[in-house]
Amino acid sequence: MQLTFIISITLGFLFSLSVAYFQYYKLKNRIKVTPILFILKTVSLFLLILLLINPKVEIKEINNIKPVVSILVDNSKSVSFFQENKNVLNLIKNLNDNIDLKKKFELSNFSFGAALQVTDSFSFLENQTNISEAILGVNELHKDKIAPIILLTDGNQTIGSDYEFLNSKQPIYPIVIGDTAKYVDLKITQLNSNKYSYIKNKFPVEIILNYEGDKSITSQFSIFTDGKTIFRKNVRFSPSKKSVTIVANLNASKEGLQYFTASIRKLTNEKNIKNNIKNFSVEVIDEQTKILVLSSVIHPDIGTLKKSIERNKQRSVDFFLIDKFKNELIDYELVILYQPNNKFNSIFTQIKQNNRNFFMISGANTDWNFINENQLGFRKIAINQTENYGAIYNDSFLTFLQEDIGFNNYPPLKDKFGEVSISKEHQILLHQNINGIQTKQPLLVNFDVNNQKSAVLFGEGIWKWRAASFLTTNSFEEFDKFTGSLVQFLASNKKRDRLEVAAENIYPANSTVNISAFYTDKNYRFDARATLELLITNKETREVIKIPFSLINNSYQLEIENLTSGEYTYRVEVLDQDIHKYGRFKITEYQIEEQFTNANVNKLKQLATKTGGKLFYKNQIDDLKNELLENKSFYTVQKSSVKQQNLIDWKWILFFVISLITAEWFIRKFHGKI
Repeated sequence: MQLTFIISITLGFLFSLSVAYFQYYKLKNRIKVTPILFILKTVSLFLLILLLINPKVEIKEINNIKPVVSILVDNSKSVSFFQENKNVLNLIKNLNDNIDLKKKFELSNFSFGAALQVTDSFSFLENQTNISEAILGVNELHKDKIAPIILLTDGNQTIGSDYEFLNSKQPIYPIVIGDTAKYVDLKITQLNSNKYSYIKNKFPVEIILNYEGDKSITSQFSIFTDGKTIFRKNVRFSPSKKSVTIVANLNASKEGLQYFTASIRKLTNEKNIKNNIKNFSVEVIDEQTKILVLSSVIHPDIGTLKKSIERNKQRSVDFFLIDKFKNELIDYELVILYQPNNKFNSIFTQIKQNNRNFFMISGANTDWNFINENQLGFRKIAINQTENYGAIYNDSFLTFLQEDIGFNNYPPLKDKFGEVSISKEHQILLHQNINGIQTKQPLLVNFDVNNQKSAVLFGEGIWKWRAASFLTTNSFEEFDKFTGSLVQFLASNKKRDRLEVAAENIYPANSTVNISAFYTDKNYRFDARATLELLITNKETREVIKIPFSLINNSYQLEIENLTSGEYTYRVEVLDQDIHKYGRFKITEYQIEEQFTNANVNKLKQLATKTGGKLFYKNQIDDLKNELLENKSFYTVQKSSVKQQNLIDWKWILFFVISLITAEWFIRKFHGKI
């Protein structure tokens, strides 16, 4: 390429010289300005040829990149609760208006509640605080820059990973807002209970109580339901015993959704009593779904499936190696067949004869010849060689409501290499991704034919998915909801409901109520033409609110804000159809952001020390500015960059050529050569 360019330039220059020479030096009556005309002609013609060749020119640019100061502002209701709104706004203004800071740094403002936002306006109305997520988000945004972080917060986090020991490549400078004084306080720090219990059984509720104070005190812990006390216990605290854990075993005496209130009696001089109460709910059921897992091998996937499925206490899982199973399939609502081979012959016979629902997972030990012989409506022509299959989420999947939980980023599954063919009606939830190439081959496919429901996952290693989900979200909840939805679809022998509704049982005060619905036509395909409506009734005031659903992707969704505390019943109906669903939920008086009595100085100090920063109080803003200005590790970086540009984009060359041609014309005109 370089040689071709040099040859082209050389030939172009020689051509320009030749034309100019024959035009001016071959004439007999040359004039004094002939050399000037020769030069003008040569240069103008050569530049025109150069523009036609249009070479790429490299331009080196040097940029001065100032360090960035990210000002992270806690935008939650706890700031309002501590009456710090004006102080925080003044601190932000003080930092942003400082000339010296603006000269040395590039200033960026962020707010955070449950999530991080780039903004210059602050409402202090967020219902949750996730400090760790905000810090990680800013770190990712400025990962290649020098970017210290100023963190304006009370240090009280309500969701997310503990920020105290967070790894941050940027130094963090917390400014403590809120009350730093210590007050006597009793609070319910944590309450753990199962979502489900069986009627006439006992279910455990674990409560962790904490005390702040320097005297020994006695209080009483109680649990109420329907205005009646069902559990009571006296508790003692002292300066050396500041935490008490109580386990209450409650009776599940009535079927259905039951609401409970846990309360610790307030102290005489207690300032914050909003953290003395917590509400929880338990759905009492009268039966359990039994699921059987049969496998030809011992594999980590088995334990993962059992843990994930049994996360819902409505379900129990029995596991047997195929050689050890002597029971009947009739005892189970769903059979999971893990890497089946010819030892599963009697099981497959029962499944086909009795139209049993099943979920099959294949892998490196699967006997595909045996499966293909059973004519289950799907086949795989496999070779004795394995392949890794990544997942691609199919947003057109309509069998049940399942959002994308990050399937595309999960580790690949392993299965024998081969092509899958399907001969009956099906819905694909996940397609295969082979070495970055997206295919139309199924990775997870569902069937619902002739009153038999089934699914096939073409790959082993689902335990890696659950682990990846935890690493991403710090919780197994998203993955377990996915397996729960799949099992719920497969384990049900009832005729499928055309309308499905998803909502929480309890919402904290002032939180947004999210309700989603999934509606299908008579052929159980998602119907985007329907009009869905929600009617909410406040049980106490009897006030009725009517709200339409919005169609978002493949579901109907709505958000409701500013509902007062209390119990609500709701009805979701499809207009012009006799199809509806009922439910209820409760909005508590408990506001998560008002549970704290003072700022968490110790955690913020630990964060600052660990990241190489320093903690400041709101009256030390000048000290913080001096710290940033005098710190020599925050410096402007010079970065050079090379850009390629087409020569024809340099407009001045064209104007220069026109000027040369014009000058040549005027000289010739002046000397009578035109």
